[in-house]
Amino acid sequence: MSTLYDFSAASLDGASVPLSRWRGQVVLVVNVASQCGFTPQYSGLEALYQRFEAQGFAVLGFPCNQFGRQEPGDAAEIRQFCDTQYGISFPMFAKIDVNGGDAHPLYRWLKEQKPGVLGTEAIKWNFTKFLVGRDGQVIARYAPTDAPDSLAGAIERALAAPAEAA
Repeated sequence: MSTLYDFSAASLDGASVPLSRWRGQVVLVVNVASQCGFTPQYSGLEALYQRFEAQGFAVLGFPCNQFGRQEPGDAAEIRQFCDTQYGISFPMFAKIDVNGGDAHPLYRWLKEQKPGVLGTEAIKWNFTKFLVGRDGQVIARYAPTDAPDSLAGAIERALAAPAEAA
């Protein structure tokens, strides 16, 4: 069975990053965009990261331009936006597709592990969130309308769970 740790992704600067770097941590994987009605969720995601990072929590942001072309910028523009508008300190990755034939393998796996409403796998919009436990397995999928602060209890429970061998 695959886990989060079996994947890698390109960072915003283009370096390949093995997601095993977060082995044993609780991780929130989010497809993000800078020109979306949900973009203000960056503030809430950063707040969660600041609140729980010392306990072994990370947010991983994956820019995506598949929904209304709401992430048109290149890596430098995305980084500048995140830094200047929201002070993002959590890891950000290169722009990816989350749906379709070119979907990143991580997102194919996430959607398979936790389908959406009525079993649909497709990501419906930006700021869909996947909570991954310390064992590298997907715990839950959250809709774009779920505010980051509403996930605090689930994150706390995941952080309190014993780490399993992955």
